[in-house]
Amino acid sequence: MQDNDKIISYHEMVAIEKMALQRGMVFSDGKRKYSILLMSQRKDAMYNDDFDENGNLIYEGHNAKAENGIDQKKIDQPLETSSGKWTENGKFYKAAMDFKSDIRMIPELVKVYEKIDSGVWSTKGFFKLIDVKQISDGKRNVFKFYLKPVITKIFNRTEDLPFNRLIPTSVKVKVWERDRGKCVLCGAIENLHYDHELPYAKGGTSLTEKNIRILCAKCNLSKSDKIMMLVC
Repeated sequence: MQDNDKIISYHEMVAIEKMALQRGMVFSDGKRKYSILLMSQRKDAMYNDDFDENGNLIYEGHNAKAENGIDQKKIDQPLETSSGKWTENGKFYKAAMDFKSDIRMIPELVKVYEKIDSGVWSTKGFFKLIDVKQISDGKRNVFKFYLKPVITKIFNRTEDLPFNRLIPTSVKVKVWERDRGKCVLCGAIENLHYDHELPYAKGGTSLTEKNIRILCAKCNLSKSDKIMMLVC
């Protein structure tokens, strides 16, 4: 079962993944069933993460380490370290290329978190890594990883997730600021989720902040119970 659009702190995110997420890209070590990407579309974001018209995540690779006085934004994003080992860019690049060339039949499963505010994150859900390109940004070459949103189900099955089901990061940021980071019904500041005021199944949209609000788990459950009573 997925828990998309849950609002969590950085420390909660670390506890969920059982690792210190100091890097924005963490490729699976084989013990974990998925890789991890941390994204941001905030104005102060270091990288240019975006979504295309089909809802696919376009995730920008990461710069070389800041060492020896180099300007990270003037050199190509690296595939390998100075010792010849794969960087995280390289690991994701190889996985994408192996899938494109049919060396691997199943694409890499990636869990994505998005930054909402300082110390505040939201679960974006699971994606499958389907493509990668190296492009010029006018100054140097950067990697662009293409990921398609999916619904994860039991027995590790996945299904494509319709792009209009995803709440855009820009909408989440606006709603966070508007609702002041608390449940709009009871004022709680813990166990928060982004909620569709008019459910998607009833014609509600994810694409405007007018239909999105912040609810705590208790109020969200109460809303679900009321909907079930109306249906029954």
